[in-house]
Amino acid sequence: MPEEYELNAVTRRRFLGWSQATLAAVSVAPWAISRGEAEPVTAAAGEDYYDKLGVEKIVNAAGTYTYLTAAVMPPEVQKAVAIAALHPVVLRDLQKASSEYLAKQLRCEGALVTSGASAALTLATAACIAAANDAKPEQIPQEVGGMKNEVIVQKAHRYEYDHAMLLCGARIVEITSAEEYRKAFTPKTVMTNFFNAAESGEIDRETWLRIAHERGVPCHLDAAADVPPIENLWKYTEMGFDLVCFSGGKGIRGPQNAGLLLGKKKLIDLAIANDSPNSDAVGRGMKVAKEQIVGMVAAVDWLLSRDEAADQKEYRRRADLIASAVKDIPTMKSEVFIPEIANHVPHLILEYDPAVVGITPLEVQKRLQQGRPRIELNPATGTTGRLGTHSNENTIVVGTWMLQPGEAEIVSRRLREVLTHPRA
Repeated sequence: MPEEYELNAVTRRRFLGWSQATLAAVSVAPWAISRGEAEPVTAAAGEDYYDKLGVEKIVNAAGTYTYLTAAVMPPEVQKAVAIAALHPVVLRDLQKASSEYLAKQLRCEGALVTSGASAALTLATAACIAAANDAKPEQIPQEVGGMKNEVIVQKAHRYEYDHAMLLCGARIVEITSAEEYRKAFTPKTVMTNFFNAAESGEIDRETWLRIAHERGVPCHLDAAADVPPIENLWKYTEMGFDLVCFSGGKGIRGPQNAGLLLGKKKLIDLAIANDSPNSDAVGRGMKVAKEQIVGMVAAVDWLLSRDEAADQKEYRRRADLIASAVKDIPTMKSEVFIPEIANHVPHLILEYDPAVVGITPLEVQKRLQQGRPRIELNPATGTTGRLGTHSNENTIVVGTWMLQPGEAEIVSRRLREVLTHPRA
């Protein structure tokens, strides 16, 4: 990242001294996969506040889940965030510059760094309400009940993030079939929402998009957890979706409290109008700090530089290593499963007969949580349905892509210990 700043000589010398001291405090080793191994991320200099606060660090063999603080930012992103923290800027200038840069990088008309994918969905809804009603930010949500405010959603795509739309005063219209979908459009329809990772629903993306556009209604696509593959960052806007949201702290590896809203410039501009720092906007509380904005720009740059095939190969290597460690456990069978849409990375599935081994997958999960270091398995462990037919009450699910260097070996050893000593 360029570090040339147009400052006068005195200010420049003072700034560089300050910057170098700060960067020294956050210096980390390069995070690059080489010969199947990643170099370790070294601890930042200074006080460890996890230790000070008594918060236990974990080995993340689950995935990019919010409750486990999602991904670890790579060093390039950490350094960009540290530099951004050194000086204030005019927030609107940073919003504008980052939006233009990200739109160019991600091949779309407009882009906005948001405070997560849920906030992006709220701002997308506000933008569509504003577009349909020529509404001002201060009218949302207070006056939306008397406006055009309907959002059409497939019944199979209803989820907890409906609240992100309801914050704007939207009314959700639920449909099941394509025939119902065609009939659901009224003069009050402002938007449709398609949950990309939904495993059911009668209407596919292309049909959903075509029917809405025939009626002049914009479509939002929730693709929060849908990187990798990297190409998804432009695939859906190029397909024609008017707005698409992504989580920033999952596969993109940016700050956990950041996200992206991509799409048509007119709608992105309206989303910005309804976002912080505008004090009368529904997004005022969805503040995005300068560090988050710069962190997301840096994360996108980092992601676009990756060798995706090499990364996937490394995740598979870790899965194979863990599977090998437990392959001689009685009745043990293993497979590597890659979900088609969300979390499109190798997941290790270990299936066995608990009656023979003497411990259930849920008991294994608990033992690993109680051990040191604490290991978190994928929440699909010991459950039916979360990974379709690939998980059930007899399966352990290991997510390998959030493991740090050397942690696959730790997971291998601990899994074997627990499975071979079930009543220890």
